[in-house]
Amino acid sequence: MARLFEEIDTQNSPIGEISLRRRRIPAIGERDIYEVKLGEEFLMSSLFVAAEEALADLALARLARESLNVVVGGLGLGYTAVAALRDARLERLSIVEYLEPVIRWHQEVKIPLGATLNADPRCHFRQGNFFDLAATPSGLDPQRGQVDAVLLDIDHSPEAFLHGDNASFYTQNGLSALAQQLSPGGVFALWSTDAPDPAFSALLAQVFTDVRADVVRFFNPFQNNEAINTVYSGLSSP
Repeated sequence: MARLFEEIDTQNSPIGEISLRRRRIPAIGERDIYEVKLGEEFLMSSLFVAAEEALADLALARLARESLNVVVGGLGLGYTAVAALRDARLERLSIVEYLEPVIRWHQEVKIPLGATLNADPRCHFRQGNFFDLAATPSGLDPQRGQVDAVLLDIDHSPEAFLHGDNASFYTQNGLSALAQQLSPGGVFALWSTDAPDPAFSALLAQVFTDVRADVVRFFNPFQNNEAINTVYSGLSSP
């Protein structure tokens, strides 16, 4: 019988102690649930992945082109990256992750989706600060200069940051620097745990065209009701 709880690994990081855990909750079925915590704060759980997958699906569906060069900001448990790999047009996927232990957990397949990511030659891990790279000309792809899509899942929302330094990205200047790294008509998409925020949509519209805020609905068994996340997206100037 599988143990109901296991702490797989705990490591120090520049922003605090980060831990990977596995648990089973008999009330919701016999399957392993993987969690990542930063200190006492839950960062992610494999129990709730609909919005992480929708981040890739909704964004890439907006691109009418034959090949895609995509950057994912934030590796997490790998659901956004694996969803992007399912798009047959994808040529290259670069995953920027700040925390080295998270990359190593995937490389060592301590996280199940690591096996899929490791086996796909289109997928490349890159340890670094996404926000620094987004503010640096050609920082996200120094060789090609521009990418077709940027899928961002790091902070909880445009107002709830893992680190205060991230706030400068969610401004007109920060978003404009990112937009310059997108190919003409490329897409920027962002996950948020909150309901759509008209103020943030208006901010995106100052930089991108055809801005959308798609609501992703899923069932939360702990609360026994429907929960929602938001996927924002916008296109760079053609």
